[in-house]
Amino acid sequence: MTTSTPRAPLTIRCADRRPVVAPLHGTRRVWLGTSILLAALAQILGSCSTPADYRREADAATYQIIDTARQSLLGHSEPFTIETPADTLRRRLLLDQVLPHSDPSSLGSHDVSRIEQWPDDSYFEPQSAQPAVPWSTTGTLKLALLDALQIGARNSREYQLQKELVFQAGLALDLERDHFGLTWAGLLNGELERDLSADPNTTSAFGSGSLGVAKRFENGIFMTLNLAFDLVKLLTPGNDSSLGSFADATIGIPLLRGSSTFVVTEPLKQAEREVIYAIYGFERFKRVFAVQIATDYYGVMQLRHEVDNELENYRYLIEATRRARRMAEAQRLDAIQVDQTEQDELKARDTWVQAIRAYEQKLDQFKQSLGLPVDARIELDMKEFDMLVDVSRFATRPAERQRVPADAPVVITPPSRIGGGPFEVAPETAVIVALKNRLDLRIAIGRILDGQRHVAVDADRLRADLTLLGSGSIGERRTISDASLPNGQLRASEARYSVLGVLNLPLERTAERNVFRNSEIEFERSVRAAQQFEDQVKFEVREDLRVLLEARERLQIQDQSLQLARRRVDVTSRLLQVGRASARDVLEAQTDLTDSKNAFSLERVRYRLAELALQRDLDLLQVNEQGLWKELDPKSLTEGG
Repeated sequence: MTTSTPRAPLTIRCADRRPVVAPLHGTRRVWLGTSILLAALAQILGSCSTPADYRREADAATYQIIDTARQSLLGHSEPFTIETPADTLRRRLLLDQVLPHSDPSSLGSHDVSRIEQWPDDSYFEPQSAQPAVPWSTTGTLKLALLDALQIGARNSREYQLQKELVFQAGLALDLERDHFGLTWAGLLNGELERDLSADPNTTSAFGSGSLGVAKRFENGIFMTLNLAFDLVKLLTPGNDSSLGSFADATIGIPLLRGSSTFVVTEPLKQAEREVIYAIYGFERFKRVFAVQIATDYYGVMQLRHEVDNELENYRYLIEATRRARRMAEAQRLDAIQVDQTEQDELKARDTWVQAIRAYEQKLDQFKQSLGLPVDARIELDMKEFDMLVDVSRFATRPAERQRVPADAPVVITPPSRIGGGPFEVAPETAVIVALKNRLDLRIAIGRILDGQRHVAVDADRLRADLTLLGSGSIGERRTISDASLPNGQLRASEARYSVLGVLNLPLERTAERNVFRNSEIEFERSVRAAQQFEDQVKFEVREDLRVLLEARERLQIQDQSLQLARRRVDVTSRLLQVGRASARDVLEAQTDLTDSKNAFSLERVRYRLAELALQRDLDLLQVNEQGLWKELDPKSLTEGG
């Protein structure tokens, strides 16, 4: 082994197909060949596992966990990803509408200026499967409600955070599963030593490699297996060398504390349940988020409607002031009534200006909730407002169908569900449906089971430790000082075995005792939390029904009030022309008309939102990954569905 012919370079292709060349040239010294081999192996191992490979591996494992869990829990699966598109609606609005921004990060993570040390260039590569932005952003962006729902699911920072929480729960479960898999470890090292104190001076080389595997079982047993090879050579006239080979195995068997599968697998079990909770929480969030987007959307439209009403009122009062002046010039109206008209005109302008500010503020807040720039040119489709609740679909109360004599007994009809909308079901029915379907209530109840398991696990830690350890080894290791010894061999007849029992008496368990007592307290808290959550669910559903009933009653009242206000304005305006009414009568009628318009539009919005809120709180509003919803068929409530 003192000389050898030159060898061709060793070429290995890794998972990413990039060639790694390890130049293994011939040498006169075995230690030199060994050191080059170790360096080449280190280069190969380092080149075959890139950060991008690890990211893709983590994504594949986590998405599989999430998809399987969703299929099991919800009975269906849908696309799920936390990848941020390279081109978003926010980015397009900033660029196409030439909006100011402070840093490229405002456009998105793909536009961030990257540091030189960023380890994964493929992270920022656009994904071919990502859809293009389907909205035109060159002019003013006009949004319908369904557009807003989809934009929120794509661009909302809160929505993205909730998806990431689900993904992180899947990552945690993947790690817990890995704890019960095979754990491999490998080590290569080389050493060159020069001893000038020896006579004669000595130079020696040492190389070793080891491979180990460990396994932890769900019953608490753990095993390890190691295999090692050593090569030592003196680079002196004697050229002594020796090869060592060694193998050992160890097994540990807990017999008391930590010996139960229930205890050992508790972290894994909890990680699995955290994935369940995360998926339930995300599904619940989607419904809450969708209704919140609708609430904000209709809120903006309602304020825009108020702006239009106040503008109409302001225009009317400008014309009324002009008419009053003409009538005053014709000696048909007092000057004080003209002043009253002008005063109301100024108040109308003030109210209109305030309405504009409130509308623009609400619109900017709505843009923020969608994750869009607040200075983007966006307007809502006011046709959505025309599709709100039609008051004519509700039955009119009997007392309102005809006029009754003045001396007739007063009969007051209390509010009731009779003649109401399809969602105005009995509270008892709604409560039962909610308790059956609410996902966040399932989480609260699941925490009770978690608390019981934690109590049992903490009680196990109060017991004594009794562990049976067994080990066996075969072969011999070699160091630089052993270069003159014969090669070590794996002889079964020279194997060494040992058995050891370790008993750790529970003489000091103060910390464990306190943890155990705290876990019992936490269990009681989880029970009370579930009770409170159940009561809260009942309250929310009952309140939704009360709001529905109130909104319908008020909607009918405001509808009648609006008709009456319009009639009053028409009548008082004509009476003013013939001198049988004052300007104040007309002004008050006009003010009441504007107030009635605003109140009527508000109640239309409230009733529609109450319908959505009830579906949300029953957890029966289906929302897909794109943010689009599928509303509940009200018949399913009365039919027991």
